[in-house]
Amino acid sequence: MQGAPRHGEPWLPDLCRLPRLATLFGVAELVVLVLLLAPGSDGGWTLERFVSASAFALWLSLTIAVLLCAGRRVLSRLPVALGALAAVGGAFAIALLGAAMVHQLDRSLGQGLVPAVVGLLPWALGSAAIAALITAVVLRYLYVLEGWQAQVRASAQAQADALQARIRPHFLFNSLNAIVGLVRRDPVVAEQALLDLSDLFRAALGAGEPGSDLRGEVHLAERYLAIEGLRLGPRLRVEWRREEPLPWDAPLPRLVLQPLVENAVLHGISRLAQGGTVEISLRVDGDLLRIAVANPAPQPRAGEPPREGARHAQRSIGDRLAHAFGPRAGLSAAHADDGYYRCELRIPTGVALAPRTQ
Repeated sequence: MQGAPRHGEPWLPDLCRLPRLATLFGVAELVVLVLLLAPGSDGGWTLERFVSASAFALWLSLTIAVLLCAGRRVLSRLPVALGALAAVGGAFAIALLGAAMVHQLDRSLGQGLVPAVVGLLPWALGSAAIAALITAVVLRYLYVLEGWQAQVRASAQAQADALQARIRPHFLFNSLNAIVGLVRRDPVVAEQALLDLSDLFRAALGAGEPGSDLRGEVHLAERYLAIEGLRLGPRLRVEWRREEPLPWDAPLPRLVLQPLVENAVLHGISRLAQGGTVEISLRVDGDLLRIAVANPAPQPRAGEPPREGARHAQRSIGDRLAHAFGPRAGLSAAHADDGYYRCELRIPTGVALAPRTQ
């Protein structure tokens, strides 16, 4: 087992978890099946012998798992190579003792579960060697798997942070552009809009806190729409559809709704001379929270390149939702036949945000 310990955590895989224990059990049972099906087997395998061999393998696996679980932190204080050798050696010693006890017990009871031609020493040493090999393979597999998962989490978090960092300036610049037009025409209103923007960013940044909730995201979208309403006037109409009850305290990543509303205004309403209505709906469908944003937008002409700004925001939000809530979360977007462009967020309810990696 090679590699460096991960800072602040025991490097030895945690066999106290049921999925890890199931992996150890599965490999142990696989070895029993291989011995049963291997060419050159003595042919003396019966159902009783198979059940007893499986029970023996699972019992040894459980005993070894308990030992490694209890000694995980102690072994992890050692260098990786030495600690791995100690873990495999401990598994060998437990299996050696357990196999010797089973051999003697079988001989005393006359059950014949251990072949009569197999002596105590070969039985004990062979069983211990197999148990040590199984332990080494499983520990190595779990060690590599944990390292890969840690890299995936770190990569996803870094990508999510980069995406969010790119969304924040995008939001700021467009909001400031909306206020610039008011400075000379109505400085009082412009001043109030700047105060609103200050409050909006104070809430959005959240003093460095990593997450938000549904109530906070809706509030951010409302503040943004209020600022854009100053610029567009009656051309911008907003229709909220809230189907109560809604999980207002449900955790969400920051800035997942406001960029969609911003796209609806900038790439939809502001491009239409007559303006239009931004429709925002919130509802719970089973165990999914669905948030939809729709705006009038003509179908793109053939060969017309997509607006990369809108697509980037959608990819950013979709990636952050998938990172935070898993594969069931995400974002879909499409032009509808009624002339509207719709984006919908799907968020599993009752799921905590994925922890941030340090």
